[in-house]
Amino acid sequence: MQARLITENEREYYNSFIASIPKGHILQSYEWGEIKAKTGWKPLRLLIEENGKPIAAISVLKRIIPGLKKAIFYAPRGPVFDIENKEVFGFLLAEVEKLAKDHNAIFLKIDPDIPADNKEFKQLLLTKGFRSAEKGDRFEGVQPKYVFRLDITPDEETLLANMHTKTRYNIRLAERKGVTINTECPKSDLKDFYHILQETCERDNFLVRSYGYFEDMWDYLVERGYAKLFMAEHEGRYIAGTLAFIFGEKAWYIYGASSNSYRNVMPNYLIQWTMIQWAKEKGCTLYDFRGVPGNLTEDNPLYGLFKFKKGFNGVYSEFIGEFDLVYSPFYYWLWHTAEPVYQKGIRKLIALKKRLRA
Repeated sequence: MQARLITENEREYYNSFIASIPKGHILQSYEWGEIKAKTGWKPLRLLIEENGKPIAAISVLKRIIPGLKKAIFYAPRGPVFDIENKEVFGFLLAEVEKLAKDHNAIFLKIDPDIPADNKEFKQLLLTKGFRSAEKGDRFEGVQPKYVFRLDITPDEETLLANMHTKTRYNIRLAERKGVTINTECPKSDLKDFYHILQETCERDNFLVRSYGYFEDMWDYLVERGYAKLFMAEHEGRYIAGTLAFIFGEKAWYIYGASSNSYRNVMPNYLIQWTMIQWAKEKGCTLYDFRGVPGNLTEDNPLYGLFKFKKGFNGVYSEFIGEFDLVYSPFYYWLWHTAEPVYQKGIRKLIALKKRLRA
């Protein structure tokens, strides 16, 4: 086995391998590293080959810790390899550790696309020195731990029949009320989407990234066929929108936005169904609705989100979660002491800005 960092001209070679592996993920794609590079991360894409063919890969995002000559490593939904091959995993981790020494990394964080009931893989992580880095059962993690996933290999008639009665009714209601979905949105529609997204985040008390971040996703993903914007229109105006990712045989519902007006015409149901149809047409076998809360009681403020996604008859899935491989115990302790203080300060600043706008 040989390990090497890949270059830009190997983009398609690298992506083809990531997309071909059952546990491959768009967050390990070459393009996702480019997007994150715009936000202060540096991507390091390591490829493991044997007899001239790729057998494992990991896209590590490196971030410098302010005030220290140290860094953190994070591999979103990585690494990508045959999870039954422990020898390859061990070799890959040894090569990442070499990178960590070269870049003064304190630890490596991973949150692979592995189900929580895979006890064998969890034990493998612990054997290799990883420690659990769980933060909560809502959306406290970097990536969602709980999602709904839908097998979309059945025909459309079967998919509709398997949905909750109310979900199927609301899809048809939106059509009867004259809602249409624009599946060929130009980049100029991104501004309308972002405006509705801001409205949504203000209503639901979520944070929203800058418009420039969505422009980057358009340039690196939409333009290259790895993402698509869908906009719901009613009476001559956009009232909802979604952004979906697609990679290999998987599609993900990433961002959703809905206006405070016209919610009674149920555009969110029709737009989801349209995305599922699109994913099927593109040859996908899996549609991922992304994050839902882990606490499923009805008094949970996010229960409505859970109920909406559940209505499409996806499988409620829990991932194995976040794990850290520590290279520098002292600085790891220091990071976990200072990071919550930093995050608390950010939350206070956001709350202050909201009060000033009120």
